[in-house]
Amino acid sequence: MQPRIAVYSPAKSPDDPNPSGERTIVRHLLTALRLAGYAPEVPSDLRLLEVDGDSERQTALATQAAAEASRLIEHYRHAPPDLWYTYHCYYKCPDLIGPVVSKALGIPYIIQQPSLSPRREIGPWAGFAKACHEAISTADLLFWTTHRDLGALEDAGLAAKLVRLPPIVTANATPRHLPSRSPLNLLTVAMMRTGDKLESYRRLAAGLERLDAPWRLRVVGDGPAQEEVHWLFRAFGDAVTWLGALSHDDIEEEYASADILVWPGVGEGIGMVYLEAQGAGVPVVAEDHPAQRDVVVGRLTSPGNPVDFAARIRAVAAERESQSRTARARIMARHTPGAVSGILRNELGRLIK
Repeated sequence: MQPRIAVYSPAKSPDDPNPSGERTIVRHLLTALRLAGYAPEVPSDLRLLEVDGDSERQTALATQAAAEASRLIEHYRHAPPDLWYTYHCYYKCPDLIGPVVSKALGIPYIIQQPSLSPRREIGPWAGFAKACHEAISTADLLFWTTHRDLGALEDAGLAAKLVRLPPIVTANATPRHLPSRSPLNLLTVAMMRTGDKLESYRRLAAGLERLDAPWRLRVVGDGPAQEEVHWLFRAFGDAVTWLGALSHDDIEEEYASADILVWPGVGEGIGMVYLEAQGAGVPVVAEDHPAQRDVVVGRLTSPGNPVDFAARIRAVAAERESQSRTARARIMARHTPGAVSGILRNELGRLIK
């Protein structure tokens, strides 16, 4: 009989009807767990994300979480899962359910992508940040995903619990490799929001302005900053095609016809778009930030340096076929559900009685 694993994602359930990177990652995790020989189940779809630093909202969510934990303890009392596995725990979205349920049932407690922010334990997110720290500290095993989280976890004395688990992405079995053309077919896939996303679009426009080779750019994405983004690219005219939000299948079609994915990636958490592109055989040009160092094959560009960004596009274009093969091979070897399933099988197997 396959060991049962309760998989909880406090930011967004894998069954949520609205697409997102978080939902996609958890669905890939469920696939990887099945391949590892486990029987995952989703115990709750209660969302605990609070993005505004509203203390009253945090209190209300904590009350809901306590009620949900009580329900699950009763639900599982006579047939508990073998392990509780939480995906993502950070100061805006702590796991307020897993520690309570796992302790009551006497089962191991795991967190994938734990993130500590000690400076947030003072201020509007103080309650959630402290709850996040407590949950991470009580976990039996911590799967870290990006180097941006690693330092704070080690500083908190949790090194003995840390195991690296690469981010998981599916890859097309037979990507269509097209020869490089002139103009270059460049692709960007990103939401249009203020903050880091808008800054990334600004840096992308600056880099393209310095690209002394014929190019065309197709942009997948929309959002509240769409007007500002379009304004940044106004000088390029019909060299830029705005595609808006697309389905996963349609985005796969865009990857199939692209030469290079171009996205600076300021403030990226994991960089799923880089993984997806490379899995489809599309090389990437991105800036040097923590998330990119973990997932992008090849040299990264100096942050905020448009000349370097343009030069990197030219360099990748000149070796596109070899770059494509190298990137895809790395994804297949490290990041697919099948590749990651071995780590899950070995590490979780040590905890399950």
